[in-house]
Amino acid sequence: MPQTHIFWFRRDLRVDDNAGLFHALKSGAAVRCVFVFDTDILASLPPADRRIAFIWDCVADLRQRLQAAGSDLHVAHGRAQDIIPELARQWNASKVFANRDYEPAAILRDEQVAAKLAQQSGQLELFKDQVIFETDEVLTAAGRPYTVFTPYKNAWLKRLTPFFVQSYPSQNHLAQLDCWQTPPSPSLEALGFTRVHTALQGGSEDADQLFADFMLRITHYKSWRDYPAAKGVSYLSTHLRFGTISIRKLAQFAWQQGGEGAECWLGELIWRDFYQQLLWHFPQIVGNSFKEEYRQLEFENSPQWFAAWQEGQTGYPIVDAAMRQLKQTGYMHNRLRMITANFLVKDLLIDWRWGEAYFAETLLDFDLAANNGGWQWAASTGCDAQPYFRIFNPVTQSEKFDPEGKFIRRYVPELASFNNKDIHAPWLAKNPPLGFQLKRDYPAPIVDHAVQRQHALQLFSKNRS
Repeated sequence: MPQTHIFWFRRDLRVDDNAGLFHALKSGAAVRCVFVFDTDILASLPPADRRIAFIWDCVADLRQRLQAAGSDLHVAHGRAQDIIPELARQWNASKVFANRDYEPAAILRDEQVAAKLAQQSGQLELFKDQVIFETDEVLTAAGRPYTVFTPYKNAWLKRLTPFFVQSYPSQNHLAQLDCWQTPPSPSLEALGFTRVHTALQGGSEDADQLFADFMLRITHYKSWRDYPAAKGVSYLSTHLRFGTISIRKLAQFAWQQGGEGAECWLGELIWRDFYQQLLWHFPQIVGNSFKEEYRQLEFENSPQWFAAWQEGQTGYPIVDAAMRQLKQTGYMHNRLRMITANFLVKDLLIDWRWGEAYFAETLLDFDLAANNGGWQWAASTGCDAQPYFRIFNPVTQSEKFDPEGKFIRRYVPELASFNNKDIHAPWLAKNPPLGFQLKRDYPAPIVDHAVQRQHALQLFSKNRS
């Protein structure tokens, strides 16, 4: 019987430029591919979770690609710690190949899988795939992890060579796949989920189309990226999160393209690496402030204000538009993530972990490292965060980044007839549109920004003394 190895897809749902798949296919054995809808992850999710529908579509696309190559994808539903070792036993597979994951729960899962495989004389081999530099590949001269982004970015760029962004031509070795068939995949309903509309299509083809479109716009990225009404960003974050496109492909293009737009975007890709290595070095940041002095902040945590923030009913149009975009689509523009997070913590005085958890439930592109890093940045509790005394004014942010109110009108249509000046602060309008009534048609601000700013300064300064 010919030797069999397994490749286990996780957050790398593509056939091309896949590091772990490449190494599996080059191992000399017949390779069988597996994906597991892991019940340890799914159990806590609501039935209408957009991400599961997106992943299901990605897995269906992946299976079609493997079938076109004469092979198949075994799609299982259960605990990965149990399923992967059991499949290795059934198929007499001596090795399981996969790409490395840096989240604490994933690390523990992989340790358990490796231990079970070892008991049956098997082995789990992990490879770097979702970042350019992982774990301790970029350290300070003293051999310590960077906790400030700019020095990390400079060291990252200094270390970069063509080797680190070259592709793994896994798609050229698909003949090494085992020619086999496996039962049909479980339906979305069988997994316990329902389909929810999302603007994104799952699978590599949609990712490639988005990237091709962005390549034509990348020269404008630096000047357009902060304006949510403009088509300024790449819209690739979800595809990067689930690995339907290779980070090496994107980083290589940005690095070779040059120019301020591409360099600025490459900086955003470096932020991904920064947050991943931070999570790996400091797993305690999950659920805790990085800065010890802010671990005992006494937030007011008003449930009513939190609900108003979630529903986009705070009375601050730019905040409400952003939160409604998130609820309706599962997406939020990055500038708006900063504004809404800052508003929750500094204006509403609500624990950043409440907001972090809500984003984790609703963002299609949710990534633990980036979400935690972004929230701790906005809350001033992270390693390289905005200083606690820098508090966004939601009105001036709105005037600066949505000057004509286009984004607000899209998601807060009850304000559509306001002029470009008054739409940012409708409660101050001296001549509101005919028939409009504040509090009836749109909420008055639930807090006074100037007053809350002082409260926030007192809260943070008290914990520094």
